[in-house]
Amino acid sequence: MADSIKDNKQMSVLVTGATGFTGGHLARRLVREGYSVRVLVRPEENAQKLAAAGMEIVYGDLTHANSLAGVAENIHTVYHIAAAFREEGVPKKFFWDVNVEGTRYLMDESLKSGVRRFVHCSTVGVQGEIKHPPAREKDPYNPGDHYQASKVDGELLVLQYIQDKNLPAVIFRPVGIHGPGDTRFLKFFRYIQNGKFHMFGSGRILYHLTYIDDLVEGILLCGTVHGIEGEIFTLGGAGNTTLNDFVGTIAKILNKPIPKIHYPVWPLWIAGAVCEVICRPLRIHPPIYRRRVEIFMKDRAFDISKAKRLLGYQPKMSLEEGIRRTAAWYRENNML
Repeated sequence: MADSIKDNKQMSVLVTGATGFTGGHLARRLVREGYSVRVLVRPEENAQKLAAAGMEIVYGDLTHANSLAGVAENIHTVYHIAAAFREEGVPKKFFWDVNVEGTRYLMDESLKSGVRRFVHCSTVGVQGEIKHPPAREKDPYNPGDHYQASKVDGELLVLQYIQDKNLPAVIFRPVGIHGPGDTRFLKFFRYIQNGKFHMFGSGRILYHLTYIDDLVEGILLCGTVHGIEGEIFTLGGAGNTTLNDFVGTIAKILNKPIPKIHYPVWPLWIAGAVCEVICRPLRIHPPIYRRRVEIFMKDRAFDISKAKRLLGYQPKMSLEEGIRRTAAWYRENNML
């Protein structure tokens, strides 16, 4: 692993997206490590818990450049985690306003302030459907929706700033984030818990998850390892699994029977397409989305060897223990 650029733990860092899952875990970890942490928060967001944890709160909006003036002053490292993530009921342009133009505004402020490292959170979604798993960073872009397409453009913009403006930036792509505090997988757990989960397709598609603590460790390495400017890293768990094994592990931990029946997936996908066509002009949330069905259809497996080699990244959490801790958090918060 290369040397660290971390001169001391009193250096100031800026985190965007700290009111969210990944950004929140990262910001709290940085505070525990002794960093001076500034967080960018939208005016309408509740930042009381962040302030109570010892973070400096600055208010601004990534879609308004003027609101970001001075946000990176006296900042050593920027961790840009905030993004518009598959929000429904917003115009397509909104994803580009946040994920591309918002990134541009933040990079401009970082250049003005002489930031030493800009760490940009992209997504493995920029590669869309993985035709030859596991996917590597050099594999082509293949976005499948507005969110993924906007993240491709955001990533390309960062690479442009690295080349044309000498921005000292690093890009990371997180894989299947889970852990206490996240609710994206809650429906999986609930359906298995109440016996309503149905497996569509073979269940043999590949799935790749990353426990939040492992991801945060990888993000910190992106911000501190010397000589990696301009690189893109995939940050994932130690290995991939199949959807069958993922569901089976959840069922085992919840002490529920493993679903045995497999249903054809294409009728469900077609139903999702029909629902979208009918509901969206009426501004009604479709009960079924094609992208939700695609979890049963598309391989999601990634090669993390580059992060291991250049960063010294070593994810430690096993899939079963990560799911166990996530299920425990759901129970503690009366979600299961």
